[in-house]
Amino acid sequence: MSAIENKQPQPFAVVAGVSMRDLLASCAAAEAVSTPPRLPDPATVVEQPMERPKAA
Repeated sequence: MSAIENKQPQPFAVVAGVSMRDLLASCAAAEAVSTPPRLPDPATVVEQPMERPKAA
C-alpha cells in the first residue's frame, strides 16, 4: 500500500462563524491599541510653569 491509499478523504475545513461586524470591530480595536497617541497641537498647548519644591 502506498501513502496515498492509506489517507482517508479529509472533510471540509470548519469555518468559524464570525460576523463581518465582529471582524471589523476587532480590526478597529487592534488598530486603536497599536497606534501611538497623537502629539498635541503646538498652537493649542499652553505652557504652565512647573512647580518646584522649595529648598529646606
